[in-house]
Amino acid sequence: MSGKLYIVPTPVGNLEDMTFRAVSVLKGADLILAEDTRTSSVLLKHYDIHGRLESHHKFNEHKTASMIKDRILAGLNVALVSDAGTPGISDPGFLLVRTCVQEGIDVETLPGATAFVPALVSSGFPCDRFCFEGFLPVRKGRQTRLAELARETRTMVFYESPYRLVKTLEQFSVFFGPDRGCSVAREISKIHEEHRRGTLSEVAAWYADHEPKGEIVIVVAGAEPQKMSGKRYRVEEDTDSVRDGE
Repeated sequence: MSGKLYIVPTPVGNLEDMTFRAVSVLKGADLILAEDTRTSSVLLKHYDIHGRLESHHKFNEHKTASMIKDRILAGLNVALVSDAGTPGISDPGFLLVRTCVQEGIDVETLPGATAFVPALVSSGFPCDRFCFEGFLPVRKGRQTRLAELARETRTMVFYESPYRLVKTLEQFSVFFGPDRGCSVAREISKIHEEHRRGTLSEVAAWYADHEPKGEIVIVVAGAEPQKMSGKRYRVEEDTDSVRDGE
């Protein structure tokens, strides 16, 4: 009889955000796959979890997904965790889940922590309908995607590195307009959690003077339908330049 794949969310900040069910599943798993075993070891030790731990990350998942699938088919119950949050949401997990689903393996995903939900709800923008963009392309395709999103009327959610935050907010100002509302959530569920709200130009100026650190979630208000027919942009890929459309 084959085993099961469990997708187990882990805290994005405070270790106390771990659920009782997540602890129970990890204690009962035959194998725990971790994005970084050193990071996950801290969490497992905190909850007195001593299961077998192996690496499963973006650099080896294409090689290991098939082997893990075979081990589950042989009867192992495997739990997948990432460094923080829900595996598969901008973290490794999708490839393994797809492989298991295609083989008819039971995949059970536990509800739990993910950074963008508290950032979205705390932003004050409508969250009944929204689009999650995660990390935008760093170069190729970035400008094209921003041009497409300029007409998006739903609240938009992005992940970004603190090192690129100011530049990204400045690009958003160009494509979405400097007066578009935004909220930047930093260090969700950690001691130094911060929410900076204002227009794109105001928040960009703030972080230009106050170097950001930690995990970043950007929430941007959607376009107002009556204003969508405004300026268009001619995009030059693989550059940071944007020109007014002719």
